[in-house]
Amino acid sequence: MAGVLGIIAEYNPFHNGHLYHLEESKQKSDCQYSICVMTGNFAQRGGTSLVNKWTKAEMALNCGVDLILELPTIYSVSSAENFAEGAVKILNSTGLVTNLSFGMEANDVSTLNNIANVLYQEPKEYITMLNHELSKGISYPKARENALMMYLNDIKRYANILSGANNILAIEYLKALKRTKSYMMPLGIQRKKVFYHEEKIVDEFASATAIRKLVQFEQFDEIRKVMPRAAYQLLREEMKRGNIVLDLGKYESIILYNLRKMSVKEIAEIPDVSEGLEYSIKEAASSCNNIRDLVNMVKSKRHTQTRIQRILVYALLGIDRKTMEMSRKMTPYLRVLGFNDKGKELLSEIVRRNPKIQLITSVKKFMDTNPNKQTRRMLEIDLFATDTYTLGYEYESKANLDYTNKLIVI
Repeated sequence: MAGVLGIIAEYNPFHNGHLYHLEESKQKSDCQYSICVMTGNFAQRGGTSLVNKWTKAEMALNCGVDLILELPTIYSVSSAENFAEGAVKILNSTGLVTNLSFGMEANDVSTLNNIANVLYQEPKEYITMLNHELSKGISYPKARENALMMYLNDIKRYANILSGANNILAIEYLKALKRTKSYMMPLGIQRKKVFYHEEKIVDEFASATAIRKLVQFEQFDEIRKVMPRAAYQLLREEMKRGNIVLDLGKYESIILYNLRKMSVKEIAEIPDVSEGLEYSIKEAASSCNNIRDLVNMVKSKRHTQTRIQRILVYALLGIDRKTMEMSRKMTPYLRVLGFNDKGKELLSEIVRRNPKIQLITSVKKFMDTNPNKQTRRMLEIDLFATDTYTLGYEYESKANLDYTNKLIVI
């Protein structure tokens, strides 16, 4: 089989920047096929997907991706490290992907790879520097950045590298490739025009963050400029149905209810909760009426807003520390969301090369026949995440969509 491009993405929603990345990746890798491991209904930085995972899959397939595999929720809402490693494990297990492409703010992959080597090898000198920085009471991301700057001792080359959201994930992808001894070749595509959190529009490009804000205020002319036509039309259809979830605020009553119901000891078992953070969360949940106030009350130099938001997602979906640890030690299944004709060829080749692979095209069949408790638990979280997600819809909020929705076939 010809070269196969692997992409890990949220597509929240699919925009012209994603199309640019896909086309550049195909050209530079000379790959004839593409597989995307895509997040589902909740996002990595403690947020929600603007539209549901089937709509995102249809957007991507209409814009040139051949096969969409879902990144299980447990990884989708994890730290960058577990997010990246879960997705890389999925691409590795296909046995087909030759190139892993990712976006980056940096000029070259080698700079990011040097950082990934340090984080993967964890030299004693670096760990000493990291612990020293953590002792100052700053957040782990900032402590890590400071320690890396000191260890690499080249501020001119590495300054601001870890302030780029795409760079951070790219480094984790590179680290995951090393940790899993992957055969995939990394391919970095530099992000153009606008960056991750920027809310401006430059020519026909805007970040997903900017598009979500445009959706909030129904600025359709602007949205139409920055999304491929097929993706824009699907977005408009979902907006008319009321099937848009802008942010975690849609679930704030459920989150506050769960946290108020939980004991301090139970909150301490939520992933990312440590160093007495459970007491701050419990106090905030008891006194705040919305999650914006809760986040502002709990966040600090030590605990970032993103970390707090992820904890809220864990509380919403019932994800505990034990389940998170389980995810780090296993290889996830391949859950198919959709494909085109070339994607169908890819699926056939995946099964031919590995007949025993855990490939899910029917949730019911998998749940009825799969005896593995770990993968069942992982899929149960996906199913519950979808049932919870639809509660944010304006009109209809049906459950069991993972059983009733069909694969997207283009």
